[in-house]
Amino acid sequence: MANALNVKPTRMELSNLKESLDVAERGHKLLKDKQDELMRQFIDLIKENNELRKQVEEELSGALQNFVLASSTMNDAFVDELVAIPTQEATLEIHRKNVMSVTVPEMQFHYSEEKEDKEKDLSYGYLNTSSELDESLNVMNAVLPNLLKLSEIEKTCQLMADEIESTRRRVNALEHRMIPDHQETIKYIEMKLEEDERASITRMMKVKDMGEEE
Repeated sequence: MANALNVKPTRMELSNLKESLDVAERGHKLLKDKQDELMRQFIDLIKENNELRKQVEEELSGALQNFVLASSTMNDAFVDELVAIPTQEATLEIHRKNVMSVTVPEMQFHYSEEKEDKEKDLSYGYLNTSSELDESLNVMNAVLPNLLKLSEIEKTCQLMADEIESTRRRVNALEHRMIPDHQETIKYIEMKLEEDERASITRMMKVKDMGEEE
């Protein structure tokens, strides 16, 4: 429910309130457009996130099944020794980008290449290992970029959801509180000024009548 603001019913206040109302209405439109665009991008990201998550989970599930199967036929200490030494150094770069005034992460994953053997992916030979272990490690290595992309999208969704909620509160405050209160106050001041103007005209007419009688 709109409430009139506690201001003096003067023409100066009326002018100030009309300017403030104009700013509030323009701000409301901009925020509403921003909210709609954020929602559109958020929904697109959610769809992309669901598809990528399904793909990553399927790949990891198959890789883990192969790894468990391979581990069941091999000595645990031997398996630990096989994967203890990495063949490549991995680096993660996190940049920031602005999406509708929301600062979101942009991640890049890099492998350092070995000078002696750039095509070497595993730190062991194939002689004493099973094909399931080889396949599982290859899949896990290949799925890392998508896994990183998934974490980037999910963090972006979280940040955009927070911004959508913040924007929604501001839109509602303008739409249901500030703008109606200003409109109600402007209406009240205009009615008060019209009433004062009618009273002033009535007084002037009475003074004129009294002057004519004298």
